[in-house]
Amino acid sequence: MATMLDLDQLRTFVAIADSGSFTRAAETVHKTQSAVSMQMRRLEERIGKPIFGRDGRSAKLTEDGERLLGYARRMVRLSDETMAAFDDDELSGRVRLGTPDDYADRFLPEILARFSRSNPRVEVTVVCEPTVQLIECLREGGLDLGIITNIKGTPMTEVVRQEPLLWVVSNHHQLEQDDVLPLALGRDTCCWRKSAIEALSPIGRRYRILYSSNNSTAVSAAVLAGLAISVMPESALRPGMRVLGEADGFPRLPPCEIGLVRAWNKPSNPIVDALAEHIVSSLDNLSMQIAAE
Repeated sequence: MATMLDLDQLRTFVAIADSGSFTRAAETVHKTQSAVSMQMRRLEERIGKPIFGRDGRSAKLTEDGERLLGYARRMVRLSDETMAAFDDDELSGRVRLGTPDDYADRFLPEILARFSRSNPRVEVTVVCEPTVQLIECLREGGLDLGIITNIKGTPMTEVVRQEPLLWVVSNHHQLEQDDVLPLALGRDTCCWRKSAIEALSPIGRRYRILYSSNNSTAVSAAVLAGLAISVMPESALRPGMRVLGEADGFPRLPPCEIGLVRAWNKPSNPIVDALAEHIVSSLDNLSMQIAAE
């Protein structure tokens, strides 16, 4: 008789793979760490192969573990979709989410994947605009929820993540040695641009804004090509970028605060509430992944 896989064990396995830690996975699946460890031993017995190779405090997948992960995700997702299909109380409708494109690139894949699995009947409309425009749309009711860069004075903002704002340059160039720093920054309304300029002015460091764009991909391209220095949050760093610090003559920048904002003067909505919960959960998970690296 063929060995049957346990869906609860697979769900725990996926949680470990996503968080990189047995301890954090135990919190996610609401089990003790010893129960999680026992589940994984039994799963390895069922598979007949080791799926984890211990590396310090994190749990790294073996080659067989990586192979199992794809099947496990599909089985857990199908189970969730099946249960949702027979849930008469399942949410349905539409929600409008706004976010700058740099946050969309980094955060939306996990947020939307999680939300869609739990709420397959909800249509999510995503609008990518700079924070200032998103705040205006939320004020006018054109959006239901926004992931924004927190700006002082913006009402009803819940700060859901904070990370360092960093000076970055190409790995293969020493632009920090130029007499006049070439910069690639956002447009005039960008608060990161304002932070960069305000930090350089008191120390008398000369600069020129060589590239200006609200598109994070364009700014990153200028940095990676060795054309300019920029500022960006820690989670936006890409391979090929190098961080410049105080030892390089660059002042410390204020942290980047990521806020969650709901539309003004709108009644509570269960769909918006559900999406907000998934956003907070996904950003918490990202924080754990960065801490584990």
